[in-house]
Amino acid sequence: MTVFTHFLATTLGVQAMGLEGRDKVLAYAFGMGVDIDHVVKAPFYLRAVGLRDKRGYYWRSSLQEPVALLWIVPLCLFLGSVVPLLFFAIHVAMDYSVRFEKMPFYPYSTWVTRGWLVTVSDRLKEGTLFALLLAGYAALYWYRRRV
Repeated sequence: MTVFTHFLATTLGVQAMGLEGRDKVLAYAFGMGVDIDHVVKAPFYLRAVGLRDKRGYYWRSSLQEPVALLWIVPLCLFLGSVVPLLFFAIHVAMDYSVRFEKMPFYPYSTWVTRGWLVTVSDRLKEGTLFALLLAGYAALYWYRRRV
């Protein structure tokens, strides 16, 4: 999914849960911040591909794969907050809905998957999720106006 969709999903989650302070920072860190590995991998992309758009280039690291739960769960216990786990799970679920290659247990295994919903176009999935997120915003707005 795109960074824009991750932003919408994270922001909706933050607003729906009424997060403030540290939990709000954690939500954005684990809902969007895990994509920082793209910045780290950008020089490798430029060296391998150049400035052209190459769909399917492996931008990911173990930072945004399910194997990251090995450090996120202990972090949640240490912080006494489920927010990192929840927003990381949302991020991973969104990423696993697109059909690019993923390595869920990297670096411990080189097993590759394409996630789920591989027969549905990524553009349709992105558009559907965007519409659902907008509906979520509308529902939240409507609910808050009534309360």
